[in-house]
Amino acid sequence: MTTALTTLLRGMIDYAGLFPPAALSMEEAVANFESYRASPEKWMLGRLIVPVARLDEFESAAARFSIGLGAGWRISALPGADLRAELEAIDAFNRRNRRRAAVDTIEVKVATSGGIVAASALIPASLETYFEVPVVDDPDWLVEAIATVGRRAKIRTGGVTPDAFPSAAQIARFIARCNSRGVAFKATAGLHHPLRCVRPLTYEPASPTGTMHGFLNVFLAAALVFNGYPVALAEQLLCEDDPASLRVEPDSVAWRGHSLTTVELAASRRRLASSFGSCSFAEPVAEIAELGFGSGTS
Repeated sequence: MTTALTTLLRGMIDYAGLFPPAALSMEEAVANFESYRASPEKWMLGRLIVPVARLDEFESAAARFSIGLGAGWRISALPGADLRAELEAIDAFNRRNRRRAAVDTIEVKVATSGGIVAASALIPASLETYFEVPVVDDPDWLVEAIATVGRRAKIRTGGVTPDAFPSAAQIARFIARCNSRGVAFKATAGLHHPLRCVRPLTYEPASPTGTMHGFLNVFLAAALVFNGYPVALAEQLLCEDDPASLRVEPDSVAWRGHSLTTVELAASRRRLASSFGSCSFAEPVAEIAELGFGSGTS
């Protein structure tokens, strides 16, 4: 795999196997995460996503594996309604599991600027914090609030029903708002495939189908915006479904004549588009390989 593509994909996939449509048991999700950490594709793996309410369950499942001192599992925790109590649970978990596993990130769903300010005041600075905001309407005022408290944003890019998927225009607008405010973001849901496509939305035999956004579309669109390209062009890229439109070189990734260098991709990943949550790690990895880009180590 080229240096440019590894720069784009490194640590990109946060594993959310506990969540639909996979909805695995804790034991299955922990076993999978452990195997991915030992795989040749481990460099693409980010954090394990666990609800705060299930951290005790995670500890029990993890005890069955060789997760000894220095294992360094990184966990992103999703709190429930009582944020103060759940932050206390996170602190207790981290104190019990020093060096073995640590919650270093939290993802909080909010809908108001006041909610962002209030939640941020409770969350310690040591926890990297993502606020998931709605994007049907212009989220600029919410992104502004996130910038004010020095946190990060999160966009839901899909789900198990067609109406859960925002439009390309809404995603492009969200990316542009984050970029203009200097706010890094992550995405979650619906990004199992590299490029935009029509696929079943769950793993059930009678699953409805729908148009799903691609993770290459989203992260390359973010790189375009970060590096000064028009938002309208990023929206066009978000609608791209032809693998032949991409050209991957050792030091760049190009789309229909617009080229992004390794340095430009690295800057975008570092300062704007951080990662995405997926209930599958194997599916995105396999489909990158099917595109002919490979999946080797770097």
